Amino acid sequence: MNNHEIDYELFGDDMQFVQVELDPKETVIAEAGSLMMMDDGIKLETVFGDGSSRGSGGLMGKLLGAGKRVLTGESLFMTTFTNEAHGKKHVSFASPYPGKIIPMDLSEMNGKIICQKDAFLAAAKGVSVGIELQRKLGTGFFGGEGFIMQKLEGDGMAFVHAGGTIYKKTLAPGELIRIDTGCLVAMTGDVDYNIELVGGVKTALFGGEGLFLATLRGPGTVWVQSLPFSRLASRVFAAMPQNGGSKGESGLGSMFDFLGGDRD
Repeated sequence: MNNHEIDYELFGDDMQFVQVELDPKETVIAEAGSLMMMDDGIKLETVFGDGSSRGSGGLMGKLLGAGKRVLTGESLFMTTFTNEAHGKKHVSFASPYPGKIIPMDLSEMNGKIICQKDAFLAAAKGVSVGIELQRKLGTGFFGGEGFIMQKLEGDGMAFVHAGGTIYKKTLAPGELIRIDTGCLVAMTGDVDYNIELVGGVKTALFGGEGLFLATLRGPGTVWVQSLPFSRLASRVFAAMPQNGGSKGESGLGSMFDFLGGDRD
């Protein structure tokens, strides 16, 4: 094992968090802002990129690796949590919105997973968090989630978060599945990924599914989410009163309006 070998436990149902158990000197890396709680004796440190030694190439290599993360919409920095105590310690990371946390053992997936740019939550130290550039320009310009996706490489545990219910599908060689680009969470590195134009002008303009769909061809494994955060956010935004939404469920505000009360 090149990565730190960590144990973990998932808690919750729709608003999950993962508790990672660290032996002395073991380290886990995570996105900034994902920490929920940690035991005394764990040292927190901010590092460039993912902190892995793979292909570091000195300072310039670290700067290049951190700069690549900016292309995926992430921060230049990540946070490492190291157990500096003598006994086992725990650190927990929480989901950013309702959904599920997917544990992935990269050693069982040929050492590589490709996921949407905001799906990564945490991983054992040594897992490399980089970018995956799609081969075809059409995928890049019209792929919805963008042609730049995150790439997790190594042989340790990684934790990915997605919204709603998660569906895991194993594709047979040559088997094809079409997915809304926002619903694609992750896939193994052997899946062939592309974008296709939705047929028909009326379907594209009025079908409500956008102009393009992701096509994934096996062999490989694909993870799909039922509620992308972008879809959830757009519904919430549309329901806000200032955007034309109903005020009927605004609680005490509606009661004051009904009684003619003065809120000032």
